[in-house]
Amino acid sequence: MPLRSRSQVTLETVFTICFGVLAVVALVYFVLRTQFAMTLALGAALIAVAMNHGVEALIRRGMRRRWAVLTVVFGLLALAAGLSFLIVPPLVAQAKGFIADAPSLWEKLRHTHLFLFLDARFDLSEQLKQSVPAAAGAVAPVLVAIGGALSAIGTLVTLTLLAIFMLIFGGELIEAAIAEASPQNRERYERVAEKIYRSVGGYVGGVLAICSINAILTTTFLGITGMPFFLPLGILSGMSSAIPYAGPFVTATLISLLALATGGPLKAVITAVYFILYGQLEGNVLSPIIFRRTVHINPLVTTLAILFMAEFMGLPGAIIAVPAAATAQIVVREILSFRKEQEGRLSGPAG
Repeated sequence: MPLRSRSQVTLETVFTICFGVLAVVALVYFVLRTQFAMTLALGAALIAVAMNHGVEALIRRGMRRRWAVLTVVFGLLALAAGLSFLIVPPLVAQAKGFIADAPSLWEKLRHTHLFLFLDARFDLSEQLKQSVPAAAGAVAPVLVAIGGALSAIGTLVTLTLLAIFMLIFGGELIEAAIAEASPQNRERYERVAEKIYRSVGGYVGGVLAICSINAILTTTFLGITGMPFFLPLGILSGMSSAIPYAGPFVTATLISLLALATGGPLKAVITAVYFILYGQLEGNVLSPIIFRRTVHINPLVTTLAILFMAEFMGLPGAIIAVPAAATAQIVVREILSFRKEQEGRLSGPAG
């Protein structure tokens, strides 16, 4: 009677696999439950990486790191203050005008053929009334606006402080972690960290370039077409490019509806056509070309990363999709390179 072969699966292997599965599930649950905190941390990391490029440029010119960090931080604050003096006054004036004209714009929008058609098909007026409780009165919108402004200011302050702390202390943490590796792997880890650092810095630069192009072109177009409140709307359109697909779509819809309320159907159609054409330009030309040059990532990989990360984490996932894909690409290439080196060492003596 033939003897049965002993199973190659040991109890230790089973426990290891189970522990790995539980660890992955716990990590996914942790990510989904801390999306806001992770978004702040990742956003601060992106800003810190972008600022660190300026710090390193000053260090190469002979400045000590501490003074280089202070110079970059205060330089950015001075630049923001200068731009604020140029942009904020007309921005505030147009924003006040928009708030003052909002009721009349809403009335004009309600009497457009498009709104009447949607109201007849989907009972849009009743749904909007139900979405805003009648007992809220006039105080609730003010409280909501104040709460939103305070929340935005708190988030901005937290983001700025996190970025500064990461800029000052982040490098030491990474160096300490790499120093714990074995001497034969330390050089490889340093190379991977340097590639990731360059890719993330390139991504931040690419996003700033795309947002700037969007803001300039949209503000110019809205100014030429005589759109009221063109400056805040153009800046809002530029900022929306930081959120792939969803941000530009929502902003384009909002501005097209405002064009319908202020200038009629023809102006709304012209505005919608502009955003459709610019969306094609940004999505199919600007973003792939810029990210391919700054992040060195295939445009197809960029699109797929945004699609899957947005489905997994929502808007935060869409924002971090490109640097996450670039990091994964770097790590996978390094692993494949390491395996080829190992195979070459093993096959070398035999040959």
